[in-house]
Amino acid sequence: MSFFKKIFSSDKKETLDKGLEKSKNTFFSKLNKAVAGKSKVDAEVLDNLEEILVTSDVGVNTTLKVIDRIEARVAKDKYLGTAELNQILREEIASLLSETNSGEATEFTIPNTKKPYVIMVVGVNGVGKTTTIGKLAYQFKKQGLKVVLGAADTFRAAAIDQLQVWADRVDVPMIKQEMGSDPASVAFDTLQSAVTQNADVVIIDTAGRLHNKVNLMNELTKVKRVMQKVVDNSPHDVLLVLDGSTGQNAFEQAKQFTAATEVTSLAVTKLDGTAKGGVVIGISDEFKIPVKYIGVGEGIEDLQVFNKYEFVDSFFK
Repeated sequence: MSFFKKIFSSDKKETLDKGLEKSKNTFFSKLNKAVAGKSKVDAEVLDNLEEILVTSDVGVNTTLKVIDRIEARVAKDKYLGTAELNQILREEIASLLSETNSGEATEFTIPNTKKPYVIMVVGVNGVGKTTTIGKLAYQFKKQGLKVVLGAADTFRAAAIDQLQVWADRVDVPMIKQEMGSDPASVAFDTLQSAVTQNADVVIIDTAGRLHNKVNLMNELTKVKRVMQKVVDNSPHDVLLVLDGSTGQNAFEQAKQFTAATEVTSLAVTKLDGTAKGGVVIGISDEFKIPVKYIGVGEGIEDLQVFNKYEFVDSFFK
Protein backbone atom coordinates (compact mmCIF):
# COMPACT_ATOMS: atom_id res chain seq x y z
CA MET A 1 0.00 0.00 0.00
CA SER A 2 1.33 3.41 -0.93
CA PHE A 3 1.20 4.95 2.52
CA PHE A 4 4.06 2.68 3.67
CA LYS A 5 6.32 4.41 1.18
CA LYS A 6 6.05 7.70 3.07
CA ILE A 7 9.24 9.40 4.23
CA PHE A 8 9.14 9.83 7.99
CA SER A 9 10.98 12.34 10.17
CA SER A 10 14.22 10.45 10.88
CA ASP A 11 14.78 11.52 14.51
CA LYS A 12 11.19 10.96 15.55
CA LYS A 13 10.95 7.68 13.65
CA GLU A 14 14.18 6.40 15.20
CA THR A 15 12.77 7.09 18.68
CA LEU A 16 9.52 5.36 17.76
CA ASP A 17 11.34 2.33 16.32
CA LYS A 18 13.38 2.03 19.50
CA GLY A 19 10.34 2.56 21.75
CA LEU A 20 8.39 -0.23 20.04
CA GLU A 21 11.34 -2.61 19.79
CA LYS A 22 10.27 -4.95 22.61
CA SER A 23 6.68 -5.11 21.37
CA LYS A 24 7.85 -5.84 17.84
CA ASN A 25 10.45 -8.46 18.80
CA THR A 26 8.02 -10.33 21.06
CA PHE A 27 5.29 -10.26 18.41
CA PHE A 28 7.51 -11.50 15.59
CA SER A 29 9.15 -14.14 17.75
CA LYS A 30 5.66 -15.62 18.31
CA LEU A 31 4.66 -15.13 14.67
CA ASN A 32 7.76 -16.87 13.32
CA LYS A 33 7.07 -19.88 15.52
CA ALA A 34 3.43 -19.94 14.36
CA VAL A 35 4.36 -20.12 10.67
CA ALA A 36 7.44 -22.32 10.99
CA GLY A 37 7.23 -25.10 8.41
CA LYS A 38 4.10 -23.60 6.82
CA SER A 39 3.99 -22.39 3.25
CA LYS A 40 0.48 -20.98 3.20
CA VAL A 41 -1.98 -19.21 5.51
CA ASP A 42 -4.36 -21.94 6.59
CA ALA A 43 -6.79 -22.48 9.49
CA GLU A 44 -3.98 -23.48 11.87
CA VAL A 45 -1.93 -20.37 11.06
CA LEU A 46 -5.01 -18.19 11.61
CA ASP A 47 -5.73 -19.88 14.96
CA ASN A 48 -2.15 -19.27 16.05
CA LEU A 49 -2.27 -15.68 14.80
CA GLU A 50 -5.45 -15.09 16.79
CA GLU A 51 -3.71 -16.25 19.96
CA ILE A 52 -0.65 -14.09 19.22
CA LEU A 53 -2.74 -10.95 18.72
CA VAL A 54 -4.72 -11.53 21.93
CA THR A 55 -1.57 -12.19 23.99
CA SER A 56 -0.02 -9.05 22.45
CA ASP A 57 -2.83 -7.04 24.10
CA VAL A 58 -4.54 -6.13 20.85
CA GLY A 59 -7.79 -7.21 22.54
CA VAL A 60 -10.27 -9.95 21.69
CA ASN A 61 -12.77 -7.90 19.66
CA THR A 62 -10.11 -6.19 17.56
CA THR A 63 -8.27 -9.48 17.06
CA LEU A 64 -11.44 -11.11 15.69
CA LYS A 65 -11.87 -8.21 13.24
CA VAL A 66 -8.29 -8.62 12.01
CA ILE A 67 -8.69 -12.39 11.62
CA ASP A 68 -11.99 -11.92 9.73
CA ARG A 69 -10.30 -9.51 7.34
CA ILE A 70 -7.39 -11.88 6.72
CA GLU A 71 -9.79 -14.81 6.20
CA ALA A 72 -11.60 -12.70 3.58
CA ARG A 73 -8.27 -12.04 1.84
CA VAL A 74 -7.43 -15.76 1.90
CA ALA A 75 -10.85 -16.64 0.44
CA LYS A 76 -10.53 -13.97 -2.25
CA ASP A 77 -6.94 -14.71 -3.28
CA LYS A 78 -7.35 -18.51 -2.87
CA TYR A 79 -3.67 -18.89 -1.98
CA LEU A 80 -1.69 -16.71 0.40
CA GLY A 81 1.84 -17.62 1.40
CA THR A 82 3.03 -17.13 4.98
CA ALA A 83 5.74 -14.84 3.61
CA GLU A 84 2.97 -12.38 2.70
CA LEU A 85 1.36 -12.50 6.15
CA ASN A 86 3.44 -9.65 7.59
CA GLN A 87 2.44 -7.26 4.79
CA ILE A 88 -1.22 -8.29 5.03
CA LEU A 89 -1.20 -7.65 8.78
CA ARG A 90 0.32 -4.21 8.22
CA GLU A 91 -2.34 -3.33 5.69
CA GLU A 92 -5.31 -4.59 7.68
CA ILE A 93 -4.22 -3.02 10.98
CA ALA A 94 -3.46 0.30 9.27
CA SER A 95 -6.91 0.11 7.70
CA LEU A 96 -8.47 -0.58 11.10
CA LEU A 97 -6.63 2.35 12.69
CA SER A 98 -7.73 4.57 9.80
CA GLU A 99 -11.37 4.11 10.84
CA THR A 100 -10.69 5.98 14.11
CA ASN A 101 -7.50 7.97 13.54
CA SER A 102 -7.98 10.27 10.58
CA GLY A 103 -5.24 12.43 9.15
CA GLU A 104 -1.48 12.12 9.27
CA ALA A 105 -0.57 14.69 11.92
CA THR A 106 3.09 14.80 12.91
CA GLU A 107 3.22 18.14 14.74
CA PHE A 108 1.73 19.40 18.00
CA THR A 109 -1.01 21.73 16.78
CA ILE A 110 -4.31 23.12 18.03
CA PRO A 111 -7.26 24.59 16.10
CA ASN A 112 -6.75 28.32 15.61
CA THR A 113 -10.51 28.90 15.82
CA LYS A 114 -10.64 28.52 19.62
CA LYS A 115 -8.69 30.73 22.00
CA PRO A 116 -7.80 29.69 24.55
CA TYR A 117 -7.96 26.05 23.48
CA VAL A 118 -8.83 24.11 26.65
CA ILE A 119 -7.63 20.54 27.25
CA MET A 120 -8.91 18.66 30.30
CA VAL A 121 -6.66 15.71 31.18
CA VAL A 122 -8.08 12.66 32.94
CA GLY A 123 -6.58 9.34 34.03
CA VAL A 124 -5.71 7.38 37.16
CA ASN A 125 -2.65 8.14 39.26
CA GLY A 126 0.56 6.56 38.05
CA VAL A 127 -0.20 6.41 34.33
CA GLY A 128 2.07 9.33 33.47
CA LYS A 129 -0.66 11.98 33.48
CA THR A 130 1.42 14.81 35.00
CA THR A 131 4.43 13.96 32.83
CA THR A 132 2.23 13.98 29.73
CA ILE A 133 0.86 17.42 30.67
CA GLY A 134 4.40 18.74 31.19
CA LYS A 135 5.64 17.34 27.88
CA LEU A 136 2.57 18.69 26.08
CA ALA A 137 3.16 22.13 27.58
CA TYR A 138 6.76 21.96 26.41
CA GLN A 139 5.76 21.02 22.85
CA PHE A 140 3.08 23.70 22.59
CA LYS A 141 5.46 26.34 23.96
CA LYS A 142 8.08 25.22 21.43
CA GLN A 143 5.48 25.97 18.73
CA GLY A 144 5.38 29.56 20.02
CA LEU A 145 2.07 29.15 21.87
CA LYS A 146 1.32 30.68 25.26
CA VAL A 147 0.41 27.90 27.71
CA VAL A 148 -1.25 27.99 31.15
CA LEU A 149 -1.54 24.94 33.43
CA GLY A 150 -4.25 24.33 36.02
CA ALA A 151 -3.70 22.03 39.05
CA ALA A 152 -7.27 20.78 39.53
CA ASP A 153 -6.14 17.43 40.99
CA THR A 154 -6.51 18.78 44.52
CA PHE A 155 -7.02 15.32 46.03
CA ARG A 156 -3.25 14.76 46.43
CA ALA A 157 -0.71 17.38 47.48
CA ALA A 158 1.88 15.44 45.46
CA ALA A 159 -0.12 15.99 42.27
CA ILE A 160 0.04 19.78 42.72
CA ASP A 161 3.75 19.64 43.56
CA GLN A 162 4.56 17.40 40.59
CA LEU A 163 2.73 19.70 38.19
CA GLN A 164 4.56 22.70 39.67
CA VAL A 165 7.90 20.99 38.94
CA TRP A 166 6.88 20.64 35.28
CA ALA A 167 5.53 24.21 35.10
CA ASP A 168 8.89 25.47 36.41
CA ARG A 169 10.85 23.21 34.09
CA VAL A 170 8.94 24.31 30.99
CA ASP A 171 8.63 27.88 32.31
CA VAL A 172 4.88 28.28 31.97
CA PRO A 173 2.44 29.73 34.53
CA MET A 174 0.41 27.37 36.72
CA ILE A 175 -2.74 28.18 38.69
CA LYS A 176 -3.25 26.26 41.93
CA GLN A 177 -5.00 26.34 45.29
CA GLU A 178 -4.51 24.41 48.52
CA MET A 179 -4.87 20.63 48.64
CA GLY A 180 -8.53 19.73 49.19
CA SER A 181 -9.82 22.81 47.35
CA ASP A 182 -12.75 22.49 44.97
CA PRO A 183 -11.32 21.30 41.59
CA ALA A 184 -13.98 23.30 39.72
CA SER A 185 -12.82 26.45 41.51
CA VAL A 186 -9.24 25.84 40.35
CA ALA A 187 -10.45 25.26 36.77
CA PHE A 188 -12.47 28.49 36.91
CA ASP A 189 -9.48 30.50 38.19
CA THR A 190 -7.19 28.92 35.57
CA LEU A 191 -9.45 29.83 32.66
CA GLN A 192 -9.98 33.37 33.95
CA SER A 193 -6.22 33.82 34.26
CA ALA A 194 -5.67 32.35 30.78
CA VAL A 195 -8.19 34.74 29.23
CA THR A 196 -6.55 37.69 31.01
CA GLN A 197 -3.11 36.59 29.79
CA ASN A 198 -4.43 36.02 26.25
CA ALA A 199 -3.16 32.43 26.42
CA ASP A 200 -3.42 30.07 23.45
CA VAL A 201 -3.64 26.75 25.33
CA VAL A 202 -4.90 25.75 28.77
CA ILE A 203 -4.18 22.29 30.16
CA ILE A 204 -6.18 21.29 33.25
CA ASP A 205 -5.08 18.33 35.39
CA THR A 206 -7.89 16.45 37.19
CA ALA A 207 -8.07 13.78 39.88
CA GLY A 208 -8.03 10.16 38.76
CA ARG A 209 -10.00 8.31 41.41
CA LEU A 210 -11.89 5.30 40.10
CA HIS A 211 -13.01 3.78 43.40
CA ASN A 212 -16.30 5.64 43.07
CA LYS A 213 -17.33 6.21 39.46
CA VAL A 214 -20.41 8.27 40.42
CA ASN A 215 -18.31 10.77 42.39
CA LEU A 216 -15.78 10.98 39.56
CA MET A 217 -18.55 11.58 37.03
CA ASN A 218 -20.13 14.29 39.16
CA GLU A 219 -16.80 15.99 39.76
CA LEU A 220 -15.77 16.02 36.09
CA THR A 221 -19.23 17.22 35.04
CA LYS A 222 -19.01 20.08 37.53
CA VAL A 223 -15.52 21.04 36.35
CA LYS A 224 -16.73 21.14 32.74
CA ARG A 225 -19.82 23.17 33.63
CA VAL A 226 -17.77 25.77 35.50
CA MET A 227 -15.24 26.02 32.64
CA GLN A 228 -18.03 26.87 30.22
CA LYS A 229 -18.89 29.96 32.28
CA VAL A 230 -15.53 31.39 31.27
CA VAL A 231 -14.79 29.85 27.84
CA ASP A 232 -17.63 28.71 25.58
CA ASN A 233 -17.82 24.99 24.78
CA SER A 234 -14.81 24.18 26.92
CA PRO A 235 -13.10 21.85 27.42
CA HIS A 236 -12.44 21.48 23.71
CA ASP A 237 -10.58 18.22 24.26
CA VAL A 238 -10.92 15.65 27.07
CA LEU A 239 -7.66 13.71 26.92
CA LEU A 240 -7.52 10.33 28.67
CA VAL A 241 -4.00 9.20 29.58
CA LEU A 242 -3.46 5.42 29.70
CA ASP A 243 -0.37 3.43 30.71
CA GLY A 244 0.37 1.17 27.74
CA SER A 245 2.55 -1.13 29.85
CA THR A 246 -0.49 -2.30 31.82
CA GLY A 247 -2.05 -4.01 28.79
CA GLN A 248 -5.58 -5.18 29.57
CA ASN A 249 -5.74 -2.94 32.63
CA ALA A 250 -5.58 0.03 30.26
CA PHE A 251 -8.70 -1.32 28.51
CA GLU A 252 -10.53 -1.41 31.85
CA GLN A 253 -9.49 2.16 32.70
CA ALA A 254 -10.65 3.33 29.27
CA LYS A 255 -14.00 1.64 29.88
CA GLN A 256 -14.40 3.32 33.30
CA PHE A 257 -13.44 6.81 32.14
CA THR A 258 -15.49 6.74 28.95
CA ALA A 259 -18.47 5.84 31.15
CA ALA A 260 -17.70 8.70 33.55
CA THR A 261 -17.10 11.48 31.04
CA GLU A 262 -17.01 12.20 27.31
CA VAL A 263 -13.42 11.37 26.36
CA THR A 264 -12.44 12.84 22.98
CA SER A 265 -8.81 11.70 22.60
CA LEU A 266 -6.24 9.34 24.09
CA ALA A 267 -2.58 9.46 25.09
CA VAL A 268 -0.92 6.08 25.58
CA THR A 269 2.27 6.30 27.64
CA LYS A 270 5.19 4.04 28.61
CA LEU A 271 5.26 2.08 25.36
CA ASP A 272 9.04 1.84 25.58
CA GLY A 273 10.33 -0.94 27.81
CA THR A 274 7.16 -3.02 27.37
CA ALA A 275 6.05 -5.71 24.95
CA LYS A 276 2.45 -4.47 25.06
CA GLY A 277 2.48 -1.97 22.18
CA GLY A 278 -0.45 -3.79 20.60
CA VAL A 279 -2.70 -2.16 23.20
CA VAL A 280 -2.68 1.03 21.09
CA ILE A 281 -4.36 -0.84 18.22
CA GLY A 282 -6.99 -2.46 20.43
CA ILE A 283 -7.93 0.58 22.49
CA SER A 284 -8.20 2.82 19.43
CA ASP A 285 -10.47 0.33 17.69
CA GLU A 286 -12.52 -0.76 20.71
CA PHE A 287 -13.47 2.69 21.97
CA LYS A 288 -13.55 4.53 18.64
CA ILE A 289 -11.56 7.37 20.21
CA PRO A 290 -8.50 8.66 18.35
CA VAL A 291 -5.07 8.14 19.88
CA LYS A 292 -3.56 11.62 19.77
CA TYR A 293 -0.23 11.12 21.57
CA ILE A 294 2.07 8.24 22.51
CA GLY A 295 4.91 8.14 25.02
CA VAL A 296 7.97 6.23 23.82
CA GLY A 297 10.66 7.31 26.28
CA GLU A 298 11.58 9.28 29.39
CA GLY A 299 12.93 12.38 27.63
CA ILE A 300 10.96 15.61 27.31
CA GLU A 301 10.92 15.11 23.51
CA ASP A 302 9.67 11.51 23.75
CA LEU A 303 5.96 12.32 23.72
CA GLN A 304 4.98 12.04 20.06
CA VAL A 305 1.95 12.95 18.02
CA PHE A 306 0.45 9.59 17.05
CA ASN A 307 0.70 8.91 13.34
CA LYS A 308 -0.91 5.60 12.38
CA TYR A 309 1.36 5.07 9.37
CA GLU A 310 4.54 5.61 11.37
CA PHE A 311 3.25 3.40 14.19
CA VAL A 312 2.34 0.47 11.92
CA ASP A 313 5.58 0.85 9.97
CA SER A 314 7.60 0.67 13.22
CA PHE A 315 5.58 -2.21 14.67
CA PHE A 316 5.74 -4.40 11.55
CA LYS A 317 9.11 -3.28 10.24
